[in-house]
Amino acid sequence: MTPTVFPCYAPADRETAAAIAALLEGVGDARVFLDEGELRPGEDLAAKAREARMADVALVLFSRASLPPRWGRAQWEDALVKEPAEEGVRMGFVTCDDCAPPRVLAPRFDGRTLGGRRELKRWIRNREYVPRPTAAASEQDADLGILGIALADRPGAETVAEASLAFEFAAKFGGDFDEVLRVECGQRTRTALAGEMAARLRLRLEGDAEDALKRLREFCAGRRFLVLLEGARTPVARELAMGGRCSTLFCLEAGPADAIDPDSLRAAQAAWAANDADWTELCRLARVGRRVARDEGRIAELHDLMEQWRAEAERRGDRKAQDEATREIVWILESWGRLEEARRLEYRRAMEFDEQLLLPLGDY
Repeated sequence: MTPTVFPCYAPADRETAAAIAALLEGVGDARVFLDEGELRPGEDLAAKAREARMADVALVLFSRASLPPRWGRAQWEDALVKEPAEEGVRMGFVTCDDCAPPRVLAPRFDGRTLGGRRELKRWIRNREYVPRPTAAASEQDADLGILGIALADRPGAETVAEASLAFEFAAKFGGDFDEVLRVECGQRTRTALAGEMAARLRLRLEGDAEDALKRLREFCAGRRFLVLLEGARTPVARELAMGGRCSTLFCLEAGPADAIDPDSLRAAQAAWAANDADWTELCRLARVGRRVARDEGRIAELHDLMEQWRAEAERRGDRKAQDEATREIVWILESWGRLEEARRLEYRRAMEFDEQLLLPLGDY
């Protein structure tokens, strides 16, 4: 659920409050009650902070315009510390100039700088926020700064050449996203890439390739993900850009490869893409891939793998493996509702491999 934020600020600080609201609402991280938070004549920050507790997060913007010349602890402690703690309301504090608010009030952010406003956004969206004092210095780097504006401050897609820059961006700006999805592309198919993303998100996409990609995009559109595609040099990789609230970073260079479980669907896909292993091993991996793909609901990938197995078995004259792969494809087509296609394939399979000849079902 999108949190609500109530900033308490003097009319003179509206520009800073509006900049904070724009950053929070730009990617749907929060709904900001901007107009309601402006101090009315005769109102002070303590009174406005009590009004702000109707929201999920209350922000108090300190400046020379909002701070009274003398503000004793008895005037602000209940409204800014004790009462919010008792009600479970998150209270944050923002400085708009060189004023000196009470030191004990925390967390505190610099509303004058983009780096400070980003840290504020991370605190609002992050359940386990940890301040990063070095972030502002890192964001002075031109490339990181550009990526921050293009991907962290709003949804977007960008391309970088070096993996080191992509990883540094993910490390420094990871708090701006719900999750960072790292996917190694290489020469992998669109179906395999979409299937891996879905598996990492614990989604079961049991439709065909087009349906699976459509559902993946629909799921991602409403969430703030960073999709990091490594080795994204093929047109297929470009199809994995997620829209909506997501940002996508295409990295032309591949980073260090993750270790691949030898008994995984990915290992089976890689072996069949290369097609240079011993035939017995390829058959074993096809069966391993079949089991994993079924368990994880990755049916489009299962279909591709079984088609590869069937074609190679036919080329090699391995009738048993060809029959086994064909049976699986028939089951997949039936699960997709492609019944006529499944019926025709099953008839041809039975005519060729079954010991008992079936009667014709029609003109084929």
